[in-house]
Amino acid sequence: MKRSYPEDQKSSDDSKNKFARLERPESKLQTRPSSLFKGSGVFPYFRKPTEIGCLSLDIKRNFYNDRSQLKHYISPKDIFNVKFDLTKGYHNFIEKDENSEEYINDILKWISCNREKFLLEDEKRKSDEEIREIRNLHTDFVCWRGLLTKLLCTPFENRDGWRIAVTLFKGTLYMCEFDTESRKRQKQEMSERQKEMTYWGWKFEQYVTADKPGGVPSTGEAVNNCEAFCTVVRSRLEKHSLLFSGEVDAIDEQAKESCKYVEFKTTRQLDNYRQERNFIKFKLIKWWAQSFLVGIPTIICGYRDDDGVVHSLEKMKTLKIPQRAKEERDGWDPVVCFNFLDKFLSHVKRTCTKDDAQTVYLFEWTPPGEITCTVQNPGSRFQFLPQWYTENG
Repeated sequence: MKRSYPEDQKSSDDSKNKFARLERPESKLQTRPSSLFKGSGVFPYFRKPTEIGCLSLDIKRNFYNDRSQLKHYISPKDIFNVKFDLTKGYHNFIEKDENSEEYINDILKWISCNREKFLLEDEKRKSDEEIREIRNLHTDFVCWRGLLTKLLCTPFENRDGWRIAVTLFKGTLYMCEFDTESRKRQKQEMSERQKEMTYWGWKFEQYVTADKPGGVPSTGEAVNNCEAFCTVVRSRLEKHSLLFSGEVDAIDEQAKESCKYVEFKTTRQLDNYRQERNFIKFKLIKWWAQSFLVGIPTIICGYRDDDGVVHSLEKMKTLKIPQRAKEERDGWDPVVCFNFLDKFLSHVKRTCTKDDAQTVYLFEWTPPGEITCTVQNPGSRFQFLPQWYTENG
C-alpha cells in the first residue's frame, strides 16, 4: 500500500550552518593501528540478521510497505561463457536524483507502518489507543546498511573518509550518512567515462533478472536505478541492538540456503596476481561487509573487459570471502572489522546523551586520523529527522 508523507521542510540555505558548533575533544576515537581492534582474535557476538520486513520504491521513489520491487535471478545457461554488453542503453539511463535529500526517511516510513513489530510482550496487551501512544522502539540504533558497511571497513580504509550525523530520540540513536566535502567534489568532477562505468553495474543486473521466477530478462528496456527493494533486518552486536535496511538485488528461488537473496557485482577481469591482490584488499572487504550484514549468502560477480563486456560469472559464497583475505599478506580481518564497529557504537552511546530530535552529533573521519565529534546547534544542515516522524513517531 502506498503511503503519502509530507516533505521535510528544510532550507538548503547555508546561512543556517553559521551557528556555532561545540567541539567535543573528549569524544575522539582512534582508528589506527588496526591491531587495536584485534582483541583476543575471537569474533564478537553478532546475532544472525533476521528479516522483519521490507520496503519497495517505485520509479518515482514512492514508498510501498511491500515486496513489489523484488527481482528474480535468472541464471545464464553457461555462466562461464556469456556476452553481456554493459554499454548498451547508457544514453537512455533513467538516473536517480543524487541531490535529493532522502536521508533515512524510507526507513522511518517503514517504522511508522510497522509499529507493532517493536512492542514488548506486555505492550501488546494494551488497547489500540494506548499502543499508538507508545514511542519507544526498544532498539539502540537505526540506520541504512551502507553506513554500517563503511564503519566495518574503516580500520582498513586509506582513501575515503565519512561523515555521520547521529540524533538520540526517544531512547534510539538514529544515524545518517552525509557526503564529505571530498566526496562532493568527486561527484562533481566525474568524467563521462566514470559515469558510464557506474551505469555498467545497473545494466548487469538487467541481464540476470526478471520480474517473476523463470522470466526473461528485459534487456531492451531503459535501465533505471530509481526502483529498489530493501530488506529490513534486526540484529545485535554485543550489547547493541540494531535495526537497519539495505537494498537487495534479487532473490534466487533455486538457492539451497534459507536466505535466498543474492547480490550482483561487476569488476574488471583479473589478469595477474597484483590485480587479484588489489581486488581482495580493496573491493572484497566491501562486498563481504555489505552482504554479511544482512545475511546474503551469495554474491554473483560478472567479470568484464575494458570495453564493458562481461564474459563470465562467478558465484561467491559470502562466508568464504574472509579466507581469501587471510591468505594475503597484510590482508583485512573480519574480527577487526566487527570489533571496531562494536567500539564505535559504544563510543556513540557515551557521546550522544541529549535525547532531543533537534540535536545532532556529527562524527567525522578522514583516514588515517581519529574520529572527531561536534555538536550541531538546532538549524544545522545536518538535522535529518523529519517533523512528521518526530511529532507522530
